[in-house]
Amino acid sequence: MPTFSAHDGTNLAYHMYGDGSPVICLPGGMQDSAYLGELGGLSAHRQLIMLDLRGTGESAIPEDATSYRCDRLVDDVEALRHHLGLDRTDLLAHSGGANLAVLYAARHPERIGKLALITPSAMAVGIEITGQTRREVARLRTDEPWFPGAYAALETVTAGKGTDGDWAAIAPFSYGRWDAVAQAHHAAEDKQRNWEAAAAFGAEGAFTPDVTRAALATFGAPVLLLAGEGDVGAPPPVMAEYTELFPNATLVVQSGAGHFPWLDDAEQFVATVAAFLG
Repeated sequence: MPTFSAHDGTNLAYHMYGDGSPVICLPGGMQDSAYLGELGGLSAHRQLIMLDLRGTGESAIPEDATSYRCDRLVDDVEALRHHLGLDRTDLLAHSGGANLAVLYAARHPERIGKLALITPSAMAVGIEITGQTRREVARLRTDEPWFPGAYAALETVTAGKGTDGDWAAIAPFSYGRWDAVAQAHHAAEDKQRNWEAAAAFGAEGAFTPDVTRAALATFGAPVLLLAGEGDVGAPPPVMAEYTELFPNATLVVQSGAGHFPWLDDAEQFVATVAAFLG
């Protein structure tokens, strides 16, 4: 397993899958990059460089816990690019990792060839997602046997009163099919996530949305935003608003997909992302 040293001496790990031109991949949720797998087979088209963010996966826990803050992780991505000897790199980020990706794009726009944001969090750009929007997307799943209980829990969560049980109950909304594969994928999350790091990721000062949006307005590289049709975490209407922040961005809504579109329909996901990355 290859490693490199961050600016503060923290030893960071990454995993390589496939051949061809490299794409640096950033996971979300301060979670072991293992949950990304090989992105449904995208590794057959490009070499995937999966970074374990500090304190997750095989990467070391830093001495300074405040270094988990999203804006401070930008230097880790830049250190990886330098370590790989890449003048420019294509960058792919999922969920919360998209916050890190856009902060990197704002700070180092000349270092990115193409940027793919997969069901991205919009915290870094200050787009709010209302409970009503989440519930409207959730109602696409009314025919599912688990829907009544999950939807009741979602109503509680979006009202700001969600318990741990409610959060667990809404998990099916993150997947296009709540089957054994999805359930196993979800069950692995707790062990894969560094909860201390996740809490620090969005700490005060991590995001300056106005500054980031201004930088993205002049970011000329091609951008793909891929949304899941039924994703309550990154609802398509919000992703459409996000897309408008870039001068050269395309939104693709993957039918029947949730928050992990490579699990829901690998063929459709890979065709879209591989065509974009080239």
